[in-house]
Amino acid sequence: MRLEQALAQGMTGDAIRANVAARRWVPLFRGVYALVTGEPTPAMWRRAALLFIRGPAVLSHATAAAVLGLPGADEKGPIHVTVPYGSSARGCDGIVVHRSRAFDHIVQKNSDPPVTTKAHTLVDLAIASPDAREAMRVLTAGATQAHVAGERILEALTVRRPRRYRTALLAAAKLLIEGVESVLEAAYADDVELAHGLPVGVRQVARVVEGRRRAEDIEYAMPGGVLTVRLDGWRTHANRRTARVDRARDNAAELEGRSRLTFGYEEVHDTPCAVARSVAARLRQLGWTGRAQRCRACV
Repeated sequence: MRLEQALAQGMTGDAIRANVAARRWVPLFRGVYALVTGEPTPAMWRRAALLFIRGPAVLSHATAAAVLGLPGADEKGPIHVTVPYGSSARGCDGIVVHRSRAFDHIVQKNSDPPVTTKAHTLVDLAIASPDAREAMRVLTAGATQAHVAGERILEALTVRRPRRYRTALLAAAKLLIEGVESVLEAAYADDVELAHGLPVGVRQVARVVEGRRRAEDIEYAMPGGVLTVRLDGWRTHANRRTARVDRARDNAAELEGRSRLTFGYEEVHDTPCAVARSVAARLRQLGWTGRAQRCRACV
């Protein structure tokens, strides 16, 4: 509750101070109280931040991620709030205020408390990254994990036109639109392909296996043949049926003369440079004339 609301309902200053002294009310921000006797919840702190800010405001960045259940959520740090550009709202200890020229476009409809949309929240988190590579990682991994379509990300970038990391964020949106569908695929695209200057493969390629349509994760068409790269997330969905399907896909690739490499989460996440070297070596055997680049993590 805000101080003005309490006074409007007939409370006196003395009564408010007595409630605070008796710990029936907990001061959160200046002039904002939680009417509880215990520890305020994160939801109460978020609501209090919105009450503290005068005028239109929405939860954003890591705070919105906590409300929406997105990667990058933060329940312990300062509360992030976005207001319209030109607003005179100011933050305080525990509240960070951001301003947006696209305020009317970033708010999720019918949300309580008001928050930025999933797409705009992910863009906010990406823009806050320390460098462009990490911004791409945050955006692609977050969008795939939260099932936010690449088209939504591109729409958010078009509405806001951020200057910071714009080229990298547009590249991430393109990857999502072209078929990156999982966190593992996003890590491969960011940390293996793009970080090492490899060709960008074609994703979700339809292949007929035993009379049924199956999708291969990534394929590279080279002068000397096709390389299929399969990303095996066996830790989350392996079973006898999927193992049999994978064997059938291997057999189909062999019969069609396609080369294939398979990598799991451990290789892509822990040793992306080694994965890049393996892919580059096979691509060169198939006629690729480029060379893999060294990334910051290469040793």
